[in-house]
Amino acid sequence: MKRYRLREEMNGIDEPPGKVWFWELAAGVIDADRCIQCGTCVAACPSNSIGINEDTFLPELVKMCTGCSLCWDFCPRGGLRYEALWPPSTTAEPSEDDVVRVDSSDTYWKITGGPPAEGLGAVVEKYAVRASTRTDGVQDGGAVSALLIALLAAGEINGALVAKPSDDPEEPWKGIATIARNPEEVLAAAGSFYNQTMALAELDLAKYKLGPNPKIAVVGTPCEIQGIRAMQARRWPTGAHRVDSVVLTIALMCTKSFDYEGLILKELRDRRRVDLDRVEKIDVIHGKMIVEYRDGQLAVDEPVKNFHGSALKGCDECADFLGRSADISMGSVGSMSGWTSTIIRTERGLAAFERARSKLDVRTMDDPDALVRLDNLDKRIAFRSLERTFDPDAPLFVDYEDHIRDYADSDRHAVVSAR
Repeated sequence: MKRYRLREEMNGIDEPPGKVWFWELAAGVIDADRCIQCGTCVAACPSNSIGINEDTFLPELVKMCTGCSLCWDFCPRGGLRYEALWPPSTTAEPSEDDVVRVDSSDTYWKITGGPPAEGLGAVVEKYAVRASTRTDGVQDGGAVSALLIALLAAGEINGALVAKPSDDPEEPWKGIATIARNPEEVLAAAGSFYNQTMALAELDLAKYKLGPNPKIAVVGTPCEIQGIRAMQARRWPTGAHRVDSVVLTIALMCTKSFDYEGLILKELRDRRRVDLDRVEKIDVIHGKMIVEYRDGQLAVDEPVKNFHGSALKGCDECADFLGRSADISMGSVGSMSGWTSTIIRTERGLAAFERARSKLDVRTMDDPDALVRLDNLDKRIAFRSLERTFDPDAPLFVDYEDHIRDYADSDRHAVVSAR
């Protein structure tokens, strides 16, 4: 569709060649129900022309589009070839000689890529980890929270992009993006939220008063880390969003995230009559959706497939469960309950981990192969989603119960917070 019809009618000037406009991103991703709500397009726009619609919580144009193409180029569901961001892979059980130590001497990642999907990806070290001192509300041992608090105390970062509970009483159990600047704010963001938060839009740091050269850690789903890596790989005026301030990325292993209204309000509150004010914890593990009240009563204990109607459709296209482009990847799969599987992928990630090591219990990861198995399953789902692009009648859904023996501790969905 021509966007300059009136100008052409007035002066005969053709539309400039080679441009991609926000309207094309909207048509191909947002209106097509493929948006994964990562916020990359908002952060990428050099003219600050993209905002967030208050009603739909989706990207929208708030002032004139200049046709720079960057929102399309960096969108994980648009023009971004995110697998090109992955550093060279090592084996699932790397020997000392196999370890790939990725150069992270400057802020900007190099789009070089490597073998696209082998084993666990780039591995410097891998462990099962938990916080030495447990606090209430953490999800899988509190390892991410402990890591962030240690980095803040050491002055390695000024803040961390995480998710905290919404202050709106009409939005119970909704995570919203925030920059945590002290241990109290990190702990207030502990636990998991099963909705995306347009997180990268929060990299407009002006309201946080962090000074001229802030250092930020980003904790997010693999797609959010993909957006960060792509933007760091290409220098351009970034508008109000301080992509240059990101010095550490932590990917939370993820197979799928959910629409907040669809999952929390419609499925849990309205259909299952869950009293959200009494809920202590929401979790997706072992192929089940678990909702637990503060008194220990299980409000929901069902196969997660019952909730796939409220999942974000764009998640089906993602084959990056492991967060391969992050400095550190963390999640529950592959470790016993109460511990966090931790894959350190870069020298920057290793330096951050060593800073926090005294605050962590660290031991050998229980079952790295469980991570590889779920990663393979995730890729099959993504492949089937691609098939549906050409054949709408092709089957998409992979029944997790059919794979429960092979992936017993592997059905883990997106979390968008420090744990």
